[in-house]
Amino acid sequence: MSTGLIVFIVIAVILAAIIIALIIIGRKAQKKQEEQQVQLDSMKQSMSMLIIDKKRMKITEAGLPQAVIDQTPKLLRRSKLPILKVRVGNRVMSLICDEKIFDSVPVKKEVKASVSGIYVTEVKGLRGKTVTPEKKKGFFKNLVAKAQEKAGAKMVK
Repeated sequence: MSTGLIVFIVIAVILAAIIIALIIIGRKAQKKQEEQQVQLDSMKQSMSMLIIDKKRMKITEAGLPQAVIDQTPKLLRRSKLPILKVRVGNRVMSLICDEKIFDSVPVKKEVKASVSGIYVTEVKGLRGKTVTPEKKKGFFKNLVAKAQEKAGAKMVK
């Protein structure tokens, strides 16, 4: 056998082992996430709140209770989380928002939200509709739109 063929076989075996390991780790993580989602849904409460501000900030700077900061893994303490500063009744609190709904959360409006502990999972407008911001177009789509505008054609969706 030539050395090139042996090197190719060794690389193929290593890649296959890595792919199998990633599949196993991914399944375990998915099961863990499903269990956590069931737990969040069982503890969910609905409350009305005024959203004062929303930001992405480190968990240590967010103003969350010290017990929450102590329980988080050290790697997560450095990453930025979506944080909502809200007023519920006469108390001002900082809550962690779900990443999926963070962009659609209106600021300076009263909303009805589903909260599980300090985690906001769902937001509905109490007075009026919640406005979802338009997604930004990519660089290529902007170029195509400008070219079509100059040509006098309408944008095809």
